[in-house]
Amino acid sequence: MSSDTAALEAEVNRLRLEVQTLRATTASEPIAIGSYLLERLKQLNVKQLFGVPGDFNLGLLDLVEAHPEINWVGNCNELNASYAADGYARVNETRIGAVLTTFGVGELSAMNGIAGAFSEMVPVLHIVGVPSTAQQQAKMLLHHTLGNGRYDAYIKAAENVTIAQGIILDAESAAATIDHILTECMKKARPAYLTLPTNLIYTKIPSDRLKIPLSHTQAPNDPEVEKEVLNEIVQRVDRASANDSVVILVDVCAIRHDARAEVNELVKKTGFPVYAAPMGKTVVPEDCKGYGGIYVGSISDPVVKAKVESAELILSIGCVKSDYNTGNFTYSIPAARTVEFHSDHTKIQHAVFPNIGMKALLPRLTPLLDPYSASARKITIPPPYTAVVPDDATNTITQAWLWPRISQFLRPKDVIVAETGTSNFGLMDVPFPAHSSFVSQLLWGSIGWATGCTLGVAFAARERNLGRTILFTGDGSIQLTVQELSTMVRHALTPIIFVLNNSGYEIERCIRGAEAQYNDIMDWEWTALLRTLGDRDGTKSVSYRVETKAELSKLLDDETFASAGKIQLVEIVMEMHDAPRALKVQTAMGNEENVYGY
Repeated sequence: MSSDTAALEAEVNRLRLEVQTLRATTASEPIAIGSYLLERLKQLNVKQLFGVPGDFNLGLLDLVEAHPEINWVGNCNELNASYAADGYARVNETRIGAVLTTFGVGELSAMNGIAGAFSEMVPVLHIVGVPSTAQQQAKMLLHHTLGNGRYDAYIKAAENVTIAQGIILDAESAAATIDHILTECMKKARPAYLTLPTNLIYTKIPSDRLKIPLSHTQAPNDPEVEKEVLNEIVQRVDRASANDSVVILVDVCAIRHDARAEVNELVKKTGFPVYAAPMGKTVVPEDCKGYGGIYVGSISDPVVKAKVESAELILSIGCVKSDYNTGNFTYSIPAARTVEFHSDHTKIQHAVFPNIGMKALLPRLTPLLDPYSASARKITIPPPYTAVVPDDATNTITQAWLWPRISQFLRPKDVIVAETGTSNFGLMDVPFPAHSSFVSQLLWGSIGWATGCTLGVAFAARERNLGRTILFTGDGSIQLTVQELSTMVRHALTPIIFVLNNSGYEIERCIRGAEAQYNDIMDWEWTALLRTLGDRDGTKSVSYRVETKAELSKLLDDETFASAGKIQLVEIVMEMHDAPRALKVQTAMGNEENVYGY
């Protein structure tokens, strides 16, 4: 289906929903409001609902438990549940994640995860079971309140970290509210917030609206403005291509706003050299011809840095100009040499064209640039993006050796999750195989996020028939959210979990306090975790401890281990103060600006 057809169909359905809102009917089979919500989630291919039971959401949970296609995951705490919903949505790409919590105590616990999803543009629906409408109106002094009668306090908090808030107060508007919130969540690729009072969960409403599908398709671009934009871009490409000086720079919003296919078609058809920002790693397959590696400002490989920054024209797609994604704001790609493609606007130099989105624009631009492909394929690009394992005599596992060696272990379609810190920066510098996915949280950077996220990632990877789910985290990071390993065991998920044991918070040591006690942690018996957290008889999991390069290489080469038939945890013993190159450079630059004033 073309983008024009999809946009037209979405608009027709939007208008049909508006008509249904204005003309409620009782002709259809009535449905409980809670069931209506679940049916909408089912239509959106949401198969997992994360969360924690609480007295104000138990009525909805009874409906979830009876639902044939939506599985209640059940998390150890609400923070982990929100992380898992985030991971689920990231890997499913065109679906949303969903988390259910109870009023007050549950929703506030989940809010950090929701804020991270907002920051990184991940569509997560946060459903909150709340007290009855009568209790709210009477401002009763209920448990989970602040004790001051304020029932809007948590809604006001949610307004800061969600794109839309649906507050259901009556049956008449419930279906329209649910539909609006879900649509905003999908279209804006941001979390949304929905409250469901206990007394309305089973209230019956018409089901007519369920016949009209919801859509995440953006409104069509204005044809005249789009034509102007296309002409301007082609003229700039024409001038720059005369000197073989056009490059493509891809970033994470190409994934968030469902433009991965369009981006890859542009790369394939034009032949322009392509690079990725750290958050955009794996938007374009890293084994494709013309791929040159990661561009992250002054932290980049010198060859990559020179190629990108010397280009006369950079086609920047879905960029996020955050500190860690730009090498502490050291991007040297002036607006005068850049065309930016975004979900809801296009920017050419300093001119912004609102409502000209990349999803529809890129398929029209690609054929117009086809005449330049022959010369583009002659452009000199950096050597193939490869990982070279250092050949040194020591047997100590170092950061410089670990990540190129791990690159050899990865397989097509693997989903790799990296915790903020050494793992994220280490994996940034090595190539991934075709059709693999990289999941990281470089902008929000919440320590412990990756373990909770891996739960959702593993569910999504299983649903999509992807490859192995592999987590890289630190001994400090995993201590925050380790309980979720038990949920993985419970649901027979089989991720491989690499725990880098370097005796504490290494990223913090790079920033400040290299020898400070506040960066120390208690050393755990890591290989006993999976048995402690659910696998009592040791049949569902395997754990390993490796202290040398030889031991780790032997394990990575073992086919039984590599096949990931069980959940597996690998403790990798490393030296304190050893950090990846990119992390050292990034934190050194950051330290120059983070002046404490004494």
